Amino acid sequence: MTHILVTGSIAYDLLLGYDGSFRDAIDPSDLEHLSVSFFSPHFARHHGGTGANIAWNLKLLVQNPLLVSSVGADGEAYLALLRERGIDTSRIEVRSDCVTATAIIGTDTGERQIAFFHPGADAHASWPADLADQREEFVHAIVSPRDPTAMMQAVRWCRVWKVPYLFDPGQQVIALSRDELVSAIEGAAGVIANTYEWSLLSEKVGVSTSKLLDLTPLLIVTAGEEGLTIYRRKEPAIILPACRPDALVNPTGAGDALRAGVLAGLASGWDLRQCGMLGASIASFVVEREGTLLDHVDIDDIFGRAEETYGERLPELTMDN
Repeated sequence: MTHILVTGSIAYDLLLGYDGSFRDAIDPSDLEHLSVSFFSPHFARHHGGTGANIAWNLKLLVQNPLLVSSVGADGEAYLALLRERGIDTSRIEVRSDCVTATAIIGTDTGERQIAFFHPGADAHASWPADLADQREEFVHAIVSPRDPTAMMQAVRWCRVWKVPYLFDPGQQVIALSRDELVSAIEGAAGVIANTYEWSLLSEKVGVSTSKLLDLTPLLIVTAGEEGLTIYRRKEPAIILPACRPDALVNPTGAGDALRAGVLAGLASGWDLRQCGMLGASIASFVVEREGTLLDHVDIDDIFGRAEETYGERLPELTMDN
């Protein structure tokens, strides 16, 4: 059986909605005395976490993810949910001495977000020592945000065992050192980030888009409702508009769905444009609902929305086996 190796957080998401703009309450000229509070009439608690979100969406796309992550004493119900969907949880560490990671995410009407993340069990994560026994099963991997030490363990493992991986540093750009970021980028098959994360990453590492492509052959920058850009070494950039959702409820988790679409396309041998199209399409379904885990979405609908947006039909996905 082949797998897509996914490492990232498993978390509970507390989602808050603010009817207004965060910008109206923040004075950029006086950040030294920043003290703000936002009244949130919208509240929801959901299952989330970068690793779980990506693995869940890969399963929706008939792929076979293996998730390496951790949960706390309150995580058994979450594991049961993942198992119900056929996601392999054998490499998820359970820590009885702490809680599962928790994200608190506030979103305003302009889709701007302010988030806090408590790592919980993930702060004590360890890489499975015997994972090398399964090396031949992995066709691709993604290293997504979780505890920084665990992320770098994943990077080193993928480099040693020559598993092609996408580096998805996310909010951990701040926590990872410059040397760690450079090491992760140099060994990666590609880097994926949203526009804000890319801005932080490029400044911290000290590289432009063209310079980053000297380190890795691929950079994907997502921009929410503005779509995504795929930069390739010595080739023209691919610019894709976003797929239009039927409704915009909450953007949380859309980026993880996009990543799953890209990985599913890569595992099926598609070109990068097609991978981006699939990612953008499944992401548009996530924003239509509260919460990051789609209960169900028909693949024909995902393909249909991509065709409607881009004017071409995607090829068949390689099914999990």
